Order: sequence, then structure tokens, then C-alpha cells
Amino acid sequence: MDAAQIDQVRRFNRTVTERVGVLHDHYLGRDRPIGEARLVWEIGEQGQDVRRLRERLGLDSGYISRLLRSLETDGLVTVEPKPRDRRVRTVRLTDAGRAERAMLDGRSDELASSLLEPLNAAQRARLVAAMAEVDRLLTAATVTLDAVGPDHPDAEHCLRSYFTELQERFETGFDPARSLLPDAGELRPPHGLFLVARLQGEPVGCAGLKLPPGAPAEIKRMWVAPHARRLGLGRRFLAELEARAAQHGRDVVRLDTNKALTAAISLYHSCGFQEIPAFNDEPYAHHWFEKRITAAPSK
Repeated sequence: MDAAQIDQVRRFNRTVTERVGVLHDHYLGRDRPIGEARLVWEIGEQGQDVRRLRERLGLDSGYISRLLRSLETDGLVTVEPKPRDRRVRTVRLTDAGRAERAMLDGRSDELASSLLEPLNAAQRARLVAAMAEVDRLLTAATVTLDAVGPDHPDAEHCLRSYFTELQERFETGFDPARSLLPDAGELRPPHGLFLVARLQGEPVGCAGLKLPPGAPAEIKRMWVAPHARRLGLGRRFLAELEARAAQHGRDVVRLDTNKALTAAISLYHSCGFQEIPAFNDEPYAHHWFEKRITAAPSK
């Protein structure tokens, strides 16, 4: 990692924490630190599952429990088990909590205005554009890729969403029963693998890799949720699957796709895949691709 880049990141962090006031115990002039203030905002009008809230914010379970106890003591939230599953706790804002959230919203707007007000119009536009880019890249950096079984609930969620999207986008619709779907065993070690991308604990993408004996590796069922696109997950999936294929001694990776998936076709071209004649009888495929990679040396 480049030392100058690390130094710049640290300088940026110091500037932001100073300018937005997170160094103070009384964030935005209220009687609580930023951790409690952020929790009030995240709980929102509808309330939240405590476990989901912890995953979204990346907080330790003990720490979030302490924050919630403090907010309960101040009369801002109530925490109760769900009637149908008492292991799951739900947190909701009280009337006082909703008033506090409205106050925090107003003061947050004032803080944002104070950051922009000293700048001219061109500088404001540059700062806001830079912030949007930083937000996008930092969000991308929080996404995890995990190998799971294709019957894992998160994998099944992604595949259902993927098939629904194909049904809407393909000229002929999409029937999974007609497609050359790999069976579950083909996407499990040692015959293959299945990756799920998660953003703040939520499954937002998937991709599978087949490793048939004596044949090229094949990428299957790569999908990214619409709200997680522009985070570079498609390229990240391809890079990870190519690396996994190389680790298994493969020097060729293949995939097929439908003509309606123009963004995917552009991605494959830009990542070094070359179009080749059809190598399977997939009824929904119009394009077949291949990429040569460097196989890892056998041990």
C-alpha cells in the first residue's frame, strides 16, 4: 500500500472529524455523543430490528446495547422482543425520540450549510461532487464477498431477484426450467463455488463458478442488485472468480449472456473477455465469451 495514499486518507479523516464536530461529547449541541445521535436517526419513523441495525452500522453487540440503554433511560426509544420470535428485538422511537430526531435533522442541515456557505458556487459544486464520489467508493469498500452454498438463504434471495430481472428484461421472458442451470453440486467445492456480496449485512449480488474436470472454468449467474450498481461489484466478482479458477489450475474462463444485458456485455469486453463461438446450448444466450488467465502453479 502506498504510504502517501495512507497519509492522505488519514489527513482527510482528521479534517472531516474536526469539521463535522464528532470530537465533541455534545454532538450538534445536544446532550449526547454522535453514536447515540446517529442511532436515533437510523431507527427512523418505522423502527428497526436491533440485529439489522447493528449489522448496518457495523457495531459491536455490547456497544449498541449500551447506546440503546442510554436512549431508553432518556425516554427516546423503547426496545421490545417481537411477539412471534422473542429472540429478535425491535427498537422504536417514542414521541420524545421523534422530536429529538427532527431536531437533529434541522441541526444537521445547518451544519451542512455551514460547510458550503464560505465557498463560491464552483467550489460548492466541486465539494458536493467529491463527497458523492467518496461516499460511493467508501460504500464499495464495505462490501464483502463470501463463499456460501447455493441453497443458502442469501444465495436463494439473489437468484430469485436475478431470475425476476431476467423475466422483465428478456424479449421472450425467462423460465429457469428451460435454462441450463447448474445443479447445486456444480457450485460447491470441489466442483465449483458460489459467492454472495453483502453490503451492511444485506445480500446485494451473487456469482457462481463451475470447475468441470478437464474443461475451462465457467462463470454462471452473476447478478448485482440495482441499488448496489456503480460500486464496481461486477469487476470485483470477475476478478475474484478468475483468481479462484487460477488457483484450481485453470487457464481459461468462459461465460455466456443474453443480448439484452448490454451493460454486462460491455463489462466483459472491458475486462479482457473475447467473443467465441457457442460452447453450450443455453437457449437464452446470444453471446459467448472466453478469457485466458494464468493458472496458479501446482504445488
